[in-house]
Amino acid sequence: MGRKSPYPAEFRNDAVALYRAAGGKRAYAAVAADVGVTGETLRSWVRQADE
Repeated sequence: MGRKSPYPAEFRNDAVALYRAAGGKRAYAAVAADVGVTGETLRSWVRQADE
């Protein structure tokens, strides 16, 4: 919201797609570790994508 993300939109979208592809079998933190961000960051990206 306040500041611009240092991650490109394509990277964020790919990370969200990777999380969704897991079909709920992997936690945010596990997928986030694979792409090099925190679990909370990935969770916020997923929430934003759902809006």
